[in-house]
Amino acid sequence: MNRKPHEDTRLANYVERRVLELKSKKSQAEIAVQAGYVNQNMITMIKQGRSKVALDRVPTLALALEADPAFVMQLALEQAIGRTAAEAVTEVFGEPVTRNERGWLREIRSASGNSDPRLTCRSQTTIRKIFGRPA
Repeated sequence: MNRKPHEDTRLANYVERRVLELKSKKSQAEIAVQAGYVNQNMITMIKQGRSKVALDRVPTLALALEADPAFVMQLALEQAIGRTAAEAVTEVFGEPVTRNERGWLREIRSASGNSDPRLTCRSQTTIRKIFGRPA
């Protein structure tokens, strides 16, 4: 039986999804090269959960996957030390803010005139509606 110690990690699932999403733009082999892997099969091994992503490889992997490095680092940290330990790290250092989230924050600051608006029930409901989520 082939052991896949990282098969059910969110990172393995994310890499698999991004490779599929990028298929029309670049091959898995190109992604591997851009991420700095000598062996192009490394992406397959990550997708299948046979191998984990080294934390120092996250920036180049995120670039190759056209993904936010903070988000990929969060997933890689979960994979490296376990979800509970990663949650403890997040509790101490704060939740990473992705490039996309920083864009939202800039827009909120601009729209509010940098007034540091409080999140009200009404604004929370509006945000949830934007994403098609129940209030």
